[in-house]
Amino acid sequence: MDAITSSGLAKTTMTSAGYPPLRRSAVTWFVVAALGQLAFVWMILAHYGVKGLAGNFSGWNDKPLIKGFVSGDTTGNIIFAVHVLLAALVTTGGLLQLVPAIRTRTPMLHRWVGRMFFSVAVVMATSGLWLTWARHTYLSLVSGLAVSLDGALILSFTAIAWRHAVKRDFAAHRRWALRAFMVVNGVWFLRIGMMAWVLLSGGGVGMNDSLSGPADVVIQFGAYLVPLIVLEAYLRASASRTLHAKRMTAALIFLATPITVLGVCGAVAFMWWPYMR
Repeated sequence: MDAITSSGLAKTTMTSAGYPPLRRSAVTWFVVAALGQLAFVWMILAHYGVKGLAGNFSGWNDKPLIKGFVSGDTTGNIIFAVHVLLAALVTTGGLLQLVPAIRTRTPMLHRWVGRMFFSVAVVMATSGLWLTWARHTYLSLVSGLAVSLDGALILSFTAIAWRHAVKRDFAAHRRWALRAFMVVNGVWFLRIGMMAWVLLSGGGVGMNDSLSGPADVVIQFGAYLVPLIVLEAYLRASASRTLHAKRMTAALIFLATPITVLGVCGAVAFMWWPYMR
């Protein structure tokens, strides 16, 4: 009887209070990701924002782009500017939504930032699809398809998360909002993944200039599918009463953290730093 009671108490405690290493792994990864995303925002504002305010739109092309400012293409230039500059807003808003203190202490701010995040995410997804297929802003068909799938997932996940919020099913809303956060940041994950692979492989094995190499294909689709898989593992492990599932998921996230660090450092050093100064 005592053994059964103790076992039941342990399971209840593990489920309700959580498994500390799992929570620590998630917090550690989030801190690393937040720093990397803030660096991304810094680059956007320092390069595109400053040059845009100065009216130097052609200066956007100082940073290698598939198709940035094009003389005479007023519509394309406006949509490109909106798409790029809103990336800074949606990235910052997404980070704010994941800070527990904001959700609990300032619920009104959390709601309004959430509305902004979802609205901007929809604008970015639709503008991204337009830039890809109407403006032909892609290097290969596979890269265009990868971006399009990400855009479709953004539109789907934000709509589902919004619907659950309206229905006041906040548990489901949180899960879908986290999924939306992952796919909205697909562009950031892509750059982190590319730089991590370049550094780990010693120069980017399986990559080419058209983003159609075997490593390019895996990284482009994996940029949002892998984070979704890891998130799903985290959500299931958090709700699970199985200690083994929690341990394995915590180990997975701890493993993802140094890879994220490597990717962030590589992106800052080789992709963003020249445009952050």
